[in-house]
Amino acid sequence: MGKKLLLINTGGTFSSVPSEKGLAPGINLEEIMKTIGPIGEGHSFELKDYASLDSANITPEDWVAIANLVAAAREDCDGVVIIHGTDSMSYTSSMLSFMLQNIEMPVILTGSQLPLRAPLTDAIDNLRCAITAGLSGMLRGVYTVFHQKLILGCRTSKVRTVSFNAFESVNYPLIGEFNAFGMQVLKEPLRRAAFQLSPEYSENIAVLKIFPGMHADIFRYLYDKGCEGVFVEAFGLGGVPFLHNNILEEIDRASSKGMSILVGSQCRYEGSNLDVYETGLRVQESGGIPVFDMTQEATVTKLMWALGRSKEREDVRKSFFTNYVDEVTLPRLR
Repeated sequence: MGKKLLLINTGGTFSSVPSEKGLAPGINLEEIMKTIGPIGEGHSFELKDYASLDSANITPEDWVAIANLVAAAREDCDGVVIIHGTDSMSYTSSMLSFMLQNIEMPVILTGSQLPLRAPLTDAIDNLRCAITAGLSGMLRGVYTVFHQKLILGCRTSKVRTVSFNAFESVNYPLIGEFNAFGMQVLKEPLRRAAFQLSPEYSENIAVLKIFPGMHADIFRYLYDKGCEGVFVEAFGLGGVPFLHNNILEEIDRASSKGMSILVGSQCRYEGSNLDVYETGLRVQESGGIPVFDMTQEATVTKLMWALGRSKEREDVRKSFFTNYVDEVTLPRLR
């Protein structure tokens, strides 16, 4: 018996065409489906042209709208495929992972490095693989498909700007891959509790990348401007200066006022550990909340999502010591 997929088009490079101001989204789903040709037999597709946006212009409001579209599709669809620009796709896949926890069907995001009509485009292969994943009946949850790789949505990160293998699974195994035998599942998909639509979020956050000589009073400025949470990308395993320009003192002050301050590593791989060096231990004593091995995109979206549910610092801290969708590897003893 054939399956039914909802295809949502948000724009991006995938559907772009030349314009006077460079490439801009301009192809709808009907044209896209005619170009990629038939996939299997007996399947049906519901087409939804949600928007025609460069993904740099995707907003949290779009995340909520897309999450609601996906949740509604549970009634009569077996899966959802979302065409999305690559620049912010990792943020969208991470946030949808939190907003659509434990969804019973596959939600697959994909895009391309070249437009659909370009001679060497990767768009056709990426979409065909994404549709294959959506029709497989083997997955549940949010994923990305790119360059013949199947990646957990909350572990997806764009690591290259122009190469076809633009995305990687960071600090987590690949879920699957595509080859001459079709889709090969390498890691069993998640099996958790009942589905929960949770579209709440807060935009009142900031991301700070520590650098030598950085002035510490930035935290006072952010607090005075109503910022509710900050993600600090620290050195190495999570080191923050505490001698000259004592940033730890400002983290302590802001935390004591109720601001949620997360501390992780500037390094993409292997995560942070605030239990190794003096600087990391001082971070925790000052109220910094560790993010362990989460991606930058998952950390940012989880902070927005957690603050949407509660402004209380302790509640946010508990959220970051909870593994909801395999977004984090928590230490065994804490």
